[in-house]
Amino acid sequence: MTQTTTRKSDAGLREGVMSGPELAAQAIASIAPSAVIAFTAASIFIGAGNGTMFAFVLATIVILCVGYIVSMFARRHASAGSLYTYVAKGLGPTGAFAAGVALLIGSWGIAAGSLGGAVSYAADFLGIFGIQAAESTGWLIGLAIVIGGLATFFTIRGIRVSARVSLVLELVSVFIILVLLIAALIWLGPDAWDPAQFSFEGVQFQGVAAGMVLGILGFVGFSSADALGREAKNPHTAIPRAIMWSAVTVGVLYVFAAYTQIAVLGDDLGTVASPLQAIDERIGMPAWFAPVLVLGVAASFFAVVVAPLNVVGRIVYVMGKEGIVPERFGRTHEQHLTPHRVLLIAGPAAIALDIVLLLIGTHPMEIVVWVDTYGTYGYMVAYALVAIAGVVYTTRERLPNRLVWVCATIAVLAMSYVFFANVWPAPAFPINLIPYLFAATMLVAFARFWWIKANRPEVLLNVGNTHTEMLEGVG
Repeated sequence: MTQTTTRKSDAGLREGVMSGPELAAQAIASIAPSAVIAFTAASIFIGAGNGTMFAFVLATIVILCVGYIVSMFARRHASAGSLYTYVAKGLGPTGAFAAGVALLIGSWGIAAGSLGGAVSYAADFLGIFGIQAAESTGWLIGLAIVIGGLATFFTIRGIRVSARVSLVLELVSVFIILVLLIAALIWLGPDAWDPAQFSFEGVQFQGVAAGMVLGILGFVGFSSADALGREAKNPHTAIPRAIMWSAVTVGVLYVFAAYTQIAVLGDDLGTVASPLQAIDERIGMPAWFAPVLVLGVAASFFAVVVAPLNVVGRIVYVMGKEGIVPERFGRTHEQHLTPHRVLLIAGPAAIALDIVLLLIGTHPMEIVVWVDTYGTYGYMVAYALVAIAGVVYTTRERLPNRLVWVCATIAVLAMSYVFFANVWPAPAFPINLIPYLFAATMLVAFARFWWIKANRPEVLLNVGNTHTEMLEGVG
């Protein structure tokens, strides 16, 4: 089928329907700050102690550096292709393909892993009301099918529907957590001021650096609004704002949550199974608040299943337009104007993976750790590549790029450190195998690229050239 025929049969993505807040919702939902707050501060505290806040500050700075470069591209080249399109501007087809595949792994991995988190907290919520069977494998599989099915449905039904669902769920979840944290500070009274967290006395830099790794992982997906170039109103302005402001907002939220958790729980933060529930019990919140809190975290996990699937759909859609993947993926649903073909694969694939892991006895929260780690490697590679591409692109185009150089250097060094810290010393099984699984996936994907290069080299000329105004359709 020719490219012209493909375009004529494509309904296109819906044009100019996403407002600034809805773009921010896509970015924040991909981060899932509520889910991160529930676990990450406690993990960082084990090594960083009173330097936990500082670790989050450093992580926020690194993410803002990446965001600055992504925003520089978004202001000039709005596209549904996200980092895949941006990297093409600096590193050509090979770099673009690597970034695109890495971002697909990242987005799909985070979605599939977060499905495990949604299942776990949904089961906990049912358990509060006496449905103890919800912890059985059969119930967990049923929850995975229902929750994953709903997430897939919302992404196919329309970008505004899925973005608004994500926005509402994440706002409700963050509000619930903020109520708890503010109530905890009020409960502490004068002891709410904890000067030890600002003195860094006894804090080891190595612990803070290791904590920064976890902090950076807590931001992955923050740039996902850039995949909505066609669907955004005024994309060249709105997308950069959504990316940067979501990173700043979430960074401030992380710092505040870390401070409060340490102030309330002290050294117990590194030992409790669920810090938020421990705070709830310690300060004596009403009995009805516990199920609300658990449901809020479950909602956050659900939002982060939906948002990354949106990114997967848009990137593969652009790849289909350009012929990098089969052209049938470069067409959208005639009514909903969403890339339904890939979503009908990516969503069920996430459900299937979780079901397999549940059947072999994996706890749902272990699914979060394992599969999210796999996805995180993808994001790290994509972020490093877009940083390098930013330097090459601005140098070649003779654009002012002193700050781009600074941000790119910080970003690449940080991503390299994050990668190194996750492979050495070697973590326990099966986390130690995940880097090799990621590398193997990239290698298998590149078999497609090498086949195209050998048999259809003209296709490579299309890579990175599908901008918003080129996505023909009735949308």
